[in-house]
Amino acid sequence: MIRPAVFSQASAIFTRSSTRSFSTTSSAAMKHHLMIGTWVAPGRIYTVQFDDEALTLELVKKTEIPEAEPISWMTFSHDKKTIYGAAMKKWNSFAVNSPTDIVHQVSHPVAGHPLAPSAETNTRAIFVLAAKQAPFNVYGNPFYKYAGYGNVFSVKPDGALDVNVQNYEYQENTGIHGMVFDPTETYLYSADLTANKIWTHKKDAQTGQLELVDCLEAPAPGDHPRWVEMHHTGKYLYVLMEAGNRLGVYVIDERTHKPVFTHITYPLLPSGLPPRNKYRGDVTFTTKSGDYLFATTRSNHFDVTGYITAFKLGPSGEIERQLFINPTSTSGGHSNAVSPCDFTDEWVAICDDQLGFVEMYRWRDEKLARVARCDIPEQGFGMNAIWYD
Repeated sequence: MIRPAVFSQASAIFTRSSTRSFSTTSSAAMKHHLMIGTWVAPGRIYTVQFDDEALTLELVKKTEIPEAEPISWMTFSHDKKTIYGAAMKKWNSFAVNSPTDIVHQVSHPVAGHPLAPSAETNTRAIFVLAAKQAPFNVYGNPFYKYAGYGNVFSVKPDGALDVNVQNYEYQENTGIHGMVFDPTETYLYSADLTANKIWTHKKDAQTGQLELVDCLEAPAPGDHPRWVEMHHTGKYLYVLMEAGNRLGVYVIDERTHKPVFTHITYPLLPSGLPPRNKYRGDVTFTTKSGDYLFATTRSNHFDVTGYITAFKLGPSGEIERQLFINPTSTSGGHSNAVSPCDFTDEWVAICDDQLGFVEMYRWRDEKLARVARCDIPEQGFGMNAIWYD
């Protein structure tokens, strides 16, 4: 049974928010909708509604999807009319007619290695990225065993996944967990957790297919890059290390478009904590303005919190300073995924699957304050939140 709890009181767990102005102009008061998936079966898409005036967050719809296709990572199409999901052994797509009218379109098996889609292997779809420029291909990464190929799909006019047009090769022990395009959507950067590398591919403007440009070792053998984010200028790439629990800063060579390590790193954990294998770096994202960068870690133990950190970025994306490293509400479980909204810097969502909830934070004057929370204590809830409106 769903037991959504709505918290309307602004309860700051990190630091009290100020009343002074903040970096990005606030949008007019309205209700916003976010969609969230689950780590394990049964597959569902949850729609939550955030009222930015009343400061409430509530569950408004639970959409049943194919039971064996829980979505551990989801993303929108360029026009937000379609959701694409990384769903265990499948890539799936859904038409979004409204926040509460989401309809399954099609599912395709993970591809590349012939054993990847087999029920006898532990290969699973882990990450999916949708092109924002035509051709609007969808790029997916398998994980665990037999994950040495990225899967590329074309889409139909209605946004549905269509044909597996390419399975481009990484290497046998690859495990890509995150990718990002440059602002021109010409170059794709991939974080290879298991092979401990960062890959660069070039996208063909006509077909959307990829060719290898470069493969770069992570700075240290124990780093294990999990996530990549790029500044909107295209000049800086931020690489989050899952095992290293640190953020590596890279500049993009203007001639080759390859990332170049600056030898600058920032910790994702406070000093003096127990050994690093109790924590796992998670994700990193810039805010809408590009003025700030958030990153999170998770704890491997439910009685120990994860952490969130924020950075102030300069005009070109250089990190000017690390603002804080603060504990999150729980360990984060498999998630602790931070989701800055895509129309203002003011709102940031964080999901958790230890207890099953999504929280909303206000980002103001370089301080983060929790303003609402919705508990959905169902199995596997919740992975990443994506902002619909």
